Amino acid sequence: MGEMCTAARQRRPAGWPIRGYRFGDGKQPGGGQGPGQATLELVKASPEAQLRLLELADLDAELNRLDHRRRGLPEVAEVDKIDARDAELHDAIVGAQTSEKDLAREQAKAEADVDQVRTRTARDRERLDAGQVSSPRELESLQSEITSLARRQSELEDVALDVMERREAAQNSGNSLAAERAELAGRRETAVARRDESLGELGEQWEKAADRRAAVVAQVPDDLLTLYERMRVQHGVGAAALRRGRCEGCHLTLHTVDLNRIHAAPEDEVLRCEECRRILVRTPDSGL
Repeated sequence: MGEMCTAARQRRPAGWPIRGYRFGDGKQPGGGQGPGQATLELVKASPEAQLRLLELADLDAELNRLDHRRRGLPEVAEVDKIDARDAELHDAIVGAQTSEKDLAREQAKAEADVDQVRTRTARDRERLDAGQVSSPRELESLQSEITSLARRQSELEDVALDVMERREAAQNSGNSLAAERAELAGRRETAVARRDESLGELGEQWEKAADRRAAVVAQVPDDLLTLYERMRVQHGVGAAALRRGRCEGCHLTLHTVDLNRIHAAPEDEVLRCEECRRILVRTPDSGL
């Protein structure tokens, strides 16, 4: 910012008129119109009212600092971090529960398949033990089927066991995640209490500053306040003091010719810094 202002200053000849505020004709006090002159009617305000703008600028800076502190509170970040982890745990728990339900259905099917093979094997053994098969060929076929069913049963039992183990793992995972989430809820409660306490303290400071600002605003003429607010929106800071020949907004020292013109300007004329465009408020130590 300083380099940009310095460059602008170097391009501006010494003695370039200091702008006053005008709405309407865009003319500078004393005639003529400088480049980039805002279309502003001449605004006049007592020196006391202009000095109020510096109080207003200080209070606005304080309110901005409080807002920045509020946004950057470690307690706020801590709660946000906990909330993010809580959201992750919620999704993980839902995933574990869904997986457990799917595995429960898969386990039920695997166990049903095992039961089906067992039933069939039991029926064949019952026929075999009862001597209901007399043909050697049929007997051989029945014994072969029983052997095949035994292998099939063993395979299905392995499948069922694997599904059961995976279901148990999903249940354990869900329980672990739920326990972590419960512990996190306790931490969140403590963190929220700390956050709210800090926000409450900052809120009290903000309200006090806002009340002081309202009191100052009540002492500033409407047209001057309108200009100040417009400059604040455009440049971040609406007004800056002129101290020892330097604008406290851009921290640049004005030319001697400019200082002479400011000294000659009526004390109720509202001026603006040519470099940073803020309202330039004359003070007892302006160096004029």
